[in-house]
Amino acid sequence: MRSAYDLELADLAELLPGEPAFRSRQVFDGLHGGLKRVDEMTNLPAALRARLAEVLPAGPTVVSEQSADQGRTVKWALELDDGALVETVLMHYDRRSTVCVSTQAGCAMGCSFCATGQAGFTRHLTTGEIVEQVVVAARTAAPRRVSNIVFMGMGEPLANWKHLGPALHRLNGPMGLGARRLTVSTVGHVPGIRSLTAEPLAVNLAVSLHSADDRRRDELIPLNRRYPLGVLADVLAEYVETTHRRLSFEWALIDGVNDTDRDLDELAAYARPLAAHVNLIPLNPTPGFLVRGSSPRRVAEFARGLTDRGVTATVRITRGQEIDAACGQLAGRTKVELRAKGAQDADT
Repeated sequence: MRSAYDLELADLAELLPGEPAFRSRQVFDGLHGGLKRVDEMTNLPAALRARLAEVLPAGPTVVSEQSADQGRTVKWALELDDGALVETVLMHYDRRSTVCVSTQAGCAMGCSFCATGQAGFTRHLTTGEIVEQVVVAARTAAPRRVSNIVFMGMGEPLANWKHLGPALHRLNGPMGLGARRLTVSTVGHVPGIRSLTAEPLAVNLAVSLHSADDRRRDELIPLNRRYPLGVLADVLAEYVETTHRRLSFEWALIDGVNDTDRDLDELAAYARPLAAHVNLIPLNPTPGFLVRGSSPRRVAEFARGLTDRGVTATVRITRGQEIDAACGQLAGRTKVELRAKGAQDADT
């Protein structure tokens, strides 16, 4: 148990022998519905609050907090109980507030353009550690309500299905977020997509595609060598047929790499049979991938080209780039680096 949010109602009852059954429910509801810390659960006797403070995990420690976009984007670096670091991002828009959640400390996928992939893999997060990131963000967002969760932070979510699946149910059930408000991103983890397809909770699926040519995608996303585009297309077709949900492709536009007319033709041919929507993302800079994103003009041309080829496409607005909070930039820096960055930001 690494987080209080790892506990089911029955687990809380076991932690509180001798207490009436309704006390466990009060604690569970306080954590999930009220987003409260134990010391804020004033409906509990003081002695019980003190007892809970001793037996429940303390939760992640905020190592750094940075904001951008006039406070509409906030990024936290959170230290877990074993010293592992993850990053979580809250983004406010006019009609929604979205939390970008990490599912692993680091990532084993090794995607060349992603700072997390360049940093390597530490471990999977538990169900509670995933959920508690949403709690941290929701407490800061108040009185605005967190409306959407995207599993697009550090790690490959579907490689951690053992803990992601229960986290989806926890967010949908006790925390009251609709399935349509939950989006799972993957680079093409085929066994995980099959698990998601079989899951009765029909959440959204976004696939980080970035190339519709196997040879080029092998270089950008090494997992493609295990699950090439043909295999991926088959499992995605099954997902669409089973869930009746619209599929999304993420495409980070890289100058001269995947933004040519040939790339347009290949992407359109791949997306059309799946009725997939394409989210175009101007590549965000990372230290280990020394290429540049496509120009704004080429991004706009690429979007129009997809529309002309019968594929719906939108261009994602980049948020939090100056605090390394944009897509592909979450790196889980060391505590020393994070504190130095925080001090630098305070001086500017």
